[in-house]
Amino acid sequence: MEDELENECVLMGREGRVWVESGKLSKSDMEQGSVLLRTLFAEVCGTDVHLLHGRLNTVPYPIIPGHVAVGQVHFLCGPVSDVEGVPIKFGDVVTFLDVIDTCNSCLSCLVDKQTTRCPFRRVIGITCTSNTKSIRGLLGGWSSYIYLPPNTKIIKLPEQLSPRVFISGGCGLPTALHAVDRANVRLMDRVVIQGSGPVGLLAALLAQASGAVQVVVIGAPAHRLEVVKSFGIKLTINIEETRTALERREVVKEKMGGRLADVVIEATGRPEAVAEGLELCRDGGTYVVVGQYTDNGSVDVNPHFQINRKHITIKGSWGSDFSHFYRGVQFMARMSHLPWDLVVSKVYALKDAKEALASVEKLEVFKALLSPAVS
Repeated sequence: MEDELENECVLMGREGRVWVESGKLSKSDMEQGSVLLRTLFAEVCGTDVHLLHGRLNTVPYPIIPGHVAVGQVHFLCGPVSDVEGVPIKFGDVVTFLDVIDTCNSCLSCLVDKQTTRCPFRRVIGITCTSNTKSIRGLLGGWSSYIYLPPNTKIIKLPEQLSPRVFISGGCGLPTALHAVDRANVRLMDRVVIQGSGPVGLLAALLAQASGAVQVVVIGAPAHRLEVVKSFGIKLTINIEETRTALERREVVKEKMGGRLADVVIEATGRPEAVAEGLELCRDGGTYVVVGQYTDNGSVDVNPHFQINRKHITIKGSWGSDFSHFYRGVQFMARMSHLPWDLVVSKVYALKDAKEALASVEKLEVFKALLSPAVS
């Protein structure tokens, strides 16, 4: 039947099991105002590793992972427009904000202006359960098709921005943009980024674009730091070559002409990095924590010496909203000349999702993608 689609998707269960299911789905199940995408690329990120190990306690398994993806419009149920009022058409190459159902009615949304903390907020590929017997269950990018419910925020990629380049930024881009906004990086600031993965790289680039005079990236392994350097971030510190936090602090001071950082952004996901990051801030500096997305344990901090006496501002940065996502697409379009091909280490077939997850967890790749086009 013309109404039916052959679909293949990757499912993840609570017990950490990953498997592939295939079947026929009917487009007649779609809601008015919804869009069906044929998946081009979907990202495999650190969040997906956390999902595999059950480290997020709000996840309604089973799910189809893949919260950031790019696809081609395959079917529209009624008229659909982007945020600028431009109609979305069949064949358009688009991406979408993974956050859906933000209520715009609660205290967090309306009074506190913190939409990333809305209690009704759901995220495609993370907190949306999957029923693969219905097309409405295709709520994740690790699938041949992606179902976008009504009112999903959709962005058509600019002509100069290829799907491969866009997904090189992926979820790290709005996450890093939110963190840099929180840091309020100013002209001539000295900035340290803890972490040399996708979020760390993008935070470094955005800090430079915001006017930072010096950016130092601390991380490992060496192959990730080489990618960072290829983007023009020349000041790096390999944690595998500097044994202690004190050594790294002295290297930072040396690279910054005897000063410590005006801004430090943590993008590692390792709790011990937080205590070290506080030591890298100058008196009166700003420290932004963006990498602690799951509970990986506690760390000892001395409030007197590391916070109060240093007069440090500490900020958390949770998720992102549409403003970060929208601006991120514009940023990637302007920076499409950079060597983004170095960021995507490998594109895997859907059936090889488990292998891709293992490679990301072991830091063997800088970034992994899944694509239904790969067999």
